[in-house]
Amino acid sequence: MIDRLEPVDLASWRARWSLDHFGSLARAIVGQQIATRAAAAIFGRLQAFIGDRDPASAIAGASDTELRGIGLSGNKAASLRDLAARTLDGRLELDRLGDLSDEEAHQQLTAVRGIGSWTAEMFLLGQLGRPDILPAGDLGIRRAVQQAYDLEKMPSEGEVRRLSEAWRPHRSLATAYLYSSLGSPSPARR
Repeated sequence: MIDRLEPVDLASWRARWSLDHFGSLARAIVGQQIATRAAAAIFGRLQAFIGDRDPASAIAGASDTELRGIGLSGNKAASLRDLAARTLDGRLELDRLGDLSDEEAHQQLTAVRGIGSWTAEMFLLGQLGRPDILPAGDLGIRRAVQQAYDLEKMPSEGEVRRLSEAWRPHRSLATAYLYSSLGSPSPARR
C-alpha cells in the first residue's frame, strides 16, 4: 500500500490537533455523534463562553442552563464537567500525559465520562504524537485493512490488532497510510 500512495507527512496529518490537551478533549466530546458543522458551531460557542478564563474552571462553574444554552446535551455537559473536575483535582494529569506510557495515558483518558477507547487512541496519536498507536476499532481503519489485505469481509477490531503487530513500533504511520488509502486524511467514526 505504501508504494501505491503518495508519502504521508505525519506532521501535517497531525496539524489539525492544534488545541491544548484540554481543548482537544473538549472538542472530541462536543463532536461525538453529531455532524461536523454542528460540532464546530457548538464548540465555537463553548470557546466564546469560556473566553479568557481557565477552561476547566469555567466549565466546572457553569450552570446547566448555560451549558444547555451553548447547545450541549445533558450527557455532553456531564462529560465536560467530568473532564473539568478530573483536570482540576489531578485525577487526569494533562500536563503529564506525555510522560506516561500509552497504556497509562489511555487509562486516565478513558476514566473520563464520554471518552472511550477511540477518542483516547486518537488523542494519543494526534495530540501527543505517539509513534505506535492504531485505532483498530475504527471503521475506516477496518475498511482500509480489508482492502489492503483483499479480505472477503471486514476484519474485527481483534483481527486488525493481530495484523498490526507486524507494524510495531510504527503503527501511527500505518494508521496515516491506511486513512490515506481510503482517500481521506481524517478518521471515520465507528
